[in-house]
Amino acid sequence: MSIEKVRAYFAQFGMEKRILEFDMSSATVELAAQAVGVEGKQIAKTLSFLLGDACILIVAAGDARVDNKKYKERFGLKAKMLAHDDVPEYIGHTVGGVCPFAVKDGVKVYLDESLKRFETVFPAAGSANSAIELTIPELEKYSKFDGWVDVCKDWRTETEG
Repeated sequence: MSIEKVRAYFAQFGMEKRILEFDMSSATVELAAQAVGVEGKQIAKTLSFLLGDACILIVAAGDARVDNKKYKERFGLKAKMLAHDDVPEYIGHTVGGVCPFAVKDGVKVYLDESLKRFETVFPAAGSANSAIELTIPELEKYSKFDGWVDVCKDWRTETEG
């Protein structure tokens, strides 16, 4: 089970007790926000894309959407999300519990700029009824991210551009 892999991953840092498990589903941004008790934008959703033969994850704020033009400018290819059934094979987690922790070797993780406006965010923790609250520096560290990207839209206010 995916959550067990994530729990074991965080156990090496003494953080496994910070994983939150819910009696309800947290598989979507809306459900996760209800379960955690925050606004949806503070949920760190993890999106999986096929990039050539490889797979990448983009972790973005719950109110952000991938901007195809920005994605293509950054990665050189059109954004192509993994098919639902292919996610476990490529990532090691099932849809609803996809997170940037304890993923399969070779999966690159990118954090979207939309997350930087929060002190803490709530990514999933390997199951469709879990999350973990992390600061942005903790998310950087534990996701073993490959870099920050700006590939999302719809989250900026007019004053943010």
